[in-house]
Amino acid sequence: METGDVLLLARAQFGLNVSFHILFPSITIALAWILVYFRTRYALTGERAWLETYALWTKIFALTFAMGVVTGVVMSFQFGTNWPGFMNTVGNVAGPLLAFEVLTAFFLEATFLGVMLFGMNRVPGWVHLTATVLVAVGTTLSAFWILALNSWMQTPAGQGMADGQLIALDWWRVMFNPSFPYRFAHMLLASGLTAAFVVAGLSAWRLLKASRDATAARTLRTGILIAAALAPVQAFVGDQHGLNTLEHQPAKIAGIEAIWNTGRDVPLLLFAIPNEKERRNDFEIAIPHGASLVLTHSLDGELKGLNEFAPDIPPVAPLFFGFRLMVGMGVLMIALSWFGAWRTRRGAVAPNWLLWTFAAFTFSGWIATLAGWYVTEIGRQPWLVTGILRTADAAGPVSGAELGASITSYLITYGLLLVAYMVVLTHIAGKGAGVTAPSSGNVTAGAPA
Repeated sequence: METGDVLLLARAQFGLNVSFHILFPSITIALAWILVYFRTRYALTGERAWLETYALWTKIFALTFAMGVVTGVVMSFQFGTNWPGFMNTVGNVAGPLLAFEVLTAFFLEATFLGVMLFGMNRVPGWVHLTATVLVAVGTTLSAFWILALNSWMQTPAGQGMADGQLIALDWWRVMFNPSFPYRFAHMLLASGLTAAFVVAGLSAWRLLKASRDATAARTLRTGILIAAALAPVQAFVGDQHGLNTLEHQPAKIAGIEAIWNTGRDVPLLLFAIPNEKERRNDFEIAIPHGASLVLTHSLDGELKGLNEFAPDIPPVAPLFFGFRLMVGMGVLMIALSWFGAWRTRRGAVAPNWLLWTFAAFTFSGWIATLAGWYVTEIGRQPWLVTGILRTADAAGPVSGAELGASITSYLITYGLLLVAYMVVLTHIAGKGAGVTAPSSGNVTAGAPA
């Protein structure tokens, strides 16, 4: 097997592991804060409905958190087996950041998760609420350290050489590198939207089975309002992130927009078929001046084409289509959440067709998150750490046969785990929290969260 094929298999294996792992933190980071909201409402009102809501969603959080931990452990082993050159080259920077994540985030989550799950009737109320808050802080800290490392790999800063070794000269610049604020905000909002649609979708699923479940009606409204509030903020942050990427990773932007030649008045391609072999697009549907306007905020703004960066250009087709999938799903999420917020205003009843729609969109956040993650990671190629370490130079001596066998095993195992997770999740949500509305009244979408 050719060296390039082995490298592609190694990348595919790691991409599979990362893809499966990220599904679960994308929910738990924000769901932890939604649990804080449910627990605080119970502490303030004493209403049993809020306690039942908290108890139900704590089960879902615990299951999702466990899946994230297990897949994260598997993923970490691949640094040594498939990518030994990564730690050998940049371990003095990457190692401490990963250690900080374990020491300040994972330990915090693991310590207080037990109190949150089993301490309701064993510790004072304020202690239990504090434990819930600290678990949420832990999930956010975990995202902070992981995004700090990933952002540094995209836009390195603060490092230098000493005795032939790459070291961190300024940890503040390493952590808060040029792209970190945008990536961190983008990921937190992505998690908020993902968790909001999971809450709304599973609540809608429960209402389709038990239309008088007042708790599900309330959480449906909560999820809809969170999504409706965060979606436009995400669109703004995404625009700012794009401008930052244009400044620091112009080749990635050129790939996203399938721009081959540097020029002004660049059109925005709604659809195209990138031809990487001949470095052109075979078919285009475009908005004149659109790309220049969006990316430079000027109708005649200049954008660099991929030919400026040859031969170090990223794969174009995955970037082009992945970005449009992410944006397209984001537009649908904005439209559905806003329509849902309007349709369920003032306690209006959510019709069955709307409940089915939200149920179908339960995991829509996963699609947008994965598409965005692929754009981010593929767009960095051929670099593993931009300007410092090429992906090919970090790969280990694993054979193509070994990689093929392990990828097959991972696909089967992860496929079964994902099906099992979704079955258990829908089963838990389908049973509901057990709080129903009076039989004399109609179930509404609940009061605004």
